Amino acid sequence: MTSRTAAAAPLTRGVDRSVLASARRIVVKVGSSSLTSIKGGISEESLTALADALAAKRNTGTEIILVSSGAIAAGLAPLGLAKRPRDLATQQAAASVGQGLLMARYTQAFGAHGVTVSQVLLTAEDLMRRSQHTNAFRALDRLLNLGVVPVVNENDTVATHEIRFGDNDRLAALVAHLVRADALVLLSDVDSLYDGPPAQGAQRIPLVEGPQDLEGVSIGKTGKAGVGTGGMVTKVEAATMAAGSGIHALVTSTPNAAAALNGEDVGTWFTVNGARKPVRLLWLAHVASVQGRLVLDDGAVRAVRHHRTSLLPAGISAVAGEFEAGDAVEIASADGTVVARGLVNYSSQELPRMLGRSTRELGEELGTGYDREVVHVDDLVLVSVPPSPKLEP
Repeated sequence: MTSRTAAAAPLTRGVDRSVLASARRIVVKVGSSSLTSIKGGISEESLTALADALAAKRNTGTEIILVSSGAIAAGLAPLGLAKRPRDLATQQAAASVGQGLLMARYTQAFGAHGVTVSQVLLTAEDLMRRSQHTNAFRALDRLLNLGVVPVVNENDTVATHEIRFGDNDRLAALVAHLVRADALVLLSDVDSLYDGPPAQGAQRIPLVEGPQDLEGVSIGKTGKAGVGTGGMVTKVEAATMAAGSGIHALVTSTPNAAAALNGEDVGTWFTVNGARKPVRLLWLAHVASVQGRLVLDDGAVRAVRHHRTSLLPAGISAVAGEFEAGDAVEIASADGTVVARGLVNYSSQELPRMLGRSTRELGEELGTGYDREVVHVDDLVLVSVPPSPKLEP
């Protein structure tokens, strides 16, 4: 459910959804509340209807990846639990029980259409290091080439509070970028974003071209079944992330899945407003675990933010955290505003003696290897995020 604090502008712009009808590769995400009943068990009717729609699209030649929540929710009833547990250990136990049940249902439902599914469980750590997310891409790409529909979920059984995606909407956006999908479809309980409460005659928002189209919109968080971790907020964030990195995105309800995949006028369409980026930069901006912070002087902030240059030791005034060469760090101004993230070329033990000095001076005094940039421009991405609370300059 959504509401807008100010009067809505007329919605007269055209929306071209033909990319969904002709897409080569689509990532579809479905949430727990769309798959499970109010009691927490799997809804056979909902799951079968979704599988019917996705299998039909797959059988036209479109490659489909399904990012599916529901493992924890599916495990509640067999464990005698009335609602989603709060503690991580019980969540992991429920996921362990529920994941097998969920995959068994998907295997049966897709199999009725001659479509094979596979289980792919990912953790945030799988996308933190380039070697691991490269392996994830290769595995998913090969499955798609073989005609399989991979069913992806966060590996809740081994994920930790500190290192996890947190919701499958963000995971779906990252997977869409990882596999170079043409579009991302995010399915929920609500058929679209609205400019106010739908029950009060609000209008659907058919198109989002940028942040300005969401100004004043208040978005609700909970699903009908009360078993998920996301909501419309995370779907909007995921759709915005995808659109900003060159991938069309659609937010609509699960019963609209078939219509959405056929390019019909349903839901809210997030049009591309940014170019595709190297996978490592999206990983760096949205997934990588930040291990340290580099504080810059004003000149270095301007160089990084406006001139897209590499970060040199001369512009760094302070270092926080413990990190090794190759780790992700946040790059901040003197007032603590995070302006970028990057992969650092030196450890937190090496950097302090290098601060404020030129690369020529460092090379002459310390030798070859110390005349490089601290963060190369190709390993740096501009961001607008809160500073990590675990890091103090």
